[in-house]
Amino acid sequence: MSMDAYTASMDVNAPAARESSAAAEVKDTPTPIHGRAKSVGLFLTYVAVELGLSANTLSAYESDLRDFCEFISARRGEPERADRKAITQYLAFLQSQRQLKTTSIVRRTAALKMYFRFCKARGFAAEDPTELLETAHAWRKLPDVLGREQINHLLNSVNVAHPLALRDQAMLELFYACGLRASEMADLQMNNIHTDLGVIRVMGKGRKERLIPVGRPAMRALDAYIRELRPKLMAVHGGASDRVFLSRSGQAINRIVIWQRVTQLSRGAGMRQIHPHTLRHTFATHLLGGGADLRVVQELLGHSDVSTTQLYTHVDADRLKSVHKKFHPRG
Repeated sequence: MSMDAYTASMDVNAPAARESSAAAEVKDTPTPIHGRAKSVGLFLTYVAVELGLSANTLSAYESDLRDFCEFISARRGEPERADRKAITQYLAFLQSQRQLKTTSIVRRTAALKMYFRFCKARGFAAEDPTELLETAHAWRKLPDVLGREQINHLLNSVNVAHPLALRDQAMLELFYACGLRASEMADLQMNNIHTDLGVIRVMGKGRKERLIPVGRPAMRALDAYIRELRPKLMAVHGGASDRVFLSRSGQAINRIVIWQRVTQLSRGAGMRQIHPHTLRHTFATHLLGGGADLRVVQELLGHSDVSTTQLYTHVDADRLKSVHKKFHPRG
């Protein structure tokens, strides 16, 4: 979900009582970042409970707001009382002194806009100083994708002699077959796999569930891993885990480890450095290149806004040329 979508969906007038009662049911509720910034802690609790943002997004919000608090505190101010001038100075500082990329500044601006909208609604601030603040716009980079020969080479290059070969093969196949995010792969549970239906159930950003069909090669690789290797990994740990993908020690692996492993596998295949998101981009691009409907691809990727999915329509030049040649009168 994009930052704009978060902002549009936020009901800042929800009763504060509901926020506090729901927070009691949530583990690892964010705590106030700054001693005087109670509003920041309540805001992080709000977006965690009411909006159901992912752990990664919450971590980014917390990091961004901590940095903002430190900047304002150094000037003997309080975050919720910052005016438009102070915020503009902060954004200018990020650009000139920190030399952050435009994409990072855009993200931090969006976080500040949500925070001050919350502060105004809750009475921490009389006005929203970001209301008229212009947001920088970043150029959208075309995603990095693999060609069909490249993806086949990667899938066929896993060293079968490696102790975790079955697991690695299953992860690569599933990434390409389903377009999962690394965090979604890490969070995949055994009861999310429905081999009889040929689908998996994925919990995406904003705690949104979606069903994704799994092709036969990926399902075969997944089944081989679950039958032959996963029980052995479980035995090493001596306990039970509901997560599908486990480490050598039998414990659930996180998205960082998965990210690193995909990179290692690509290097082992003699290819450039590849990330899980490269495989996700490749999944979407190949679907659209094969004639899949844009809305269907949007659902499979878990995008809340179709404009995010439309980015992939600019990638497959071969398909664009073939369509032009087929339908243009002078193609």
